[in-house]
Amino acid sequence: MKRKLPLVLLLASICLCTNTFAQTGTSGSAQRNDSTKTAKTYLDLVLNVMSTNFNYGISNQALKDYKKSILGGQLGLSFQAGITPLFSLVPELYITTEGGKLNANNPLTNSESTVRLYAIELPVLARFHFSDFHINAGPSIAYNFYGTQKINDSSSDLSFDKSSAGFRRFDVGLQMGGGYTFHTKTKRITLDLRYNYGLTNISYGHQMYNRSFVISLHLSNPWKTNPLCKN
Repeated sequence: MKRKLPLVLLLASICLCTNTFAQTGTSGSAQRNDSTKTAKTYLDLVLNVMSTNFNYGISNQALKDYKKSILGGQLGLSFQAGITPLFSLVPELYITTEGGKLNANNPLTNSESTVRLYAIELPVLARFHFSDFHINAGPSIAYNFYGTQKINDSSSDLSFDKSSAGFRRFDVGLQMGGGYTFHTKTKRITLDLRYNYGLTNISYGHQMYNRSFVISLHLSNPWKTNPLCKN
């Protein structure tokens, strides 16, 4: 019972927080004009830049001087669904590239090696708005459909099987971060900074967890009619 108590308290806090935001948006709407009654809803095409690497579990400390981040990216769609003026849900869908590099003479592979994974990723974030600032966090699930490994000057495709050299297809993680929105007369420009913390050991032979830092810039118009909220 004691082990379940923190989880129960966390869920209760989330429910209370969400309810508070909803009540705040409802009570304040009577004093706002039509342009601010409805939460803003956006659909954005995103092209994100990310710095990506691996955490090697129990071997991470021994490999810290050999690890090197590589440049990755995301291409897809981001949908900010306004629920109240202070709260939104943000599901996203994109193709992502991530991975990591180990310099030569490392304890794991000895040779210089680079692993790249190509995946379809779906995060669903809860976003809280504080004027032009926001914070967001939520789970994500990814499906690795392709991958490569380069050892010294030799490249090969990754195998997705249960062998010692195999990788897992599915990866579950958490995303968290925040950002700021700049407003123009007709558009919004939003800068979002986010950290992706992989929870799945994606390798059958070693401990490997995805880690990445994402920089996202959104330029879009709000929907004229928000189907999720009533004026």
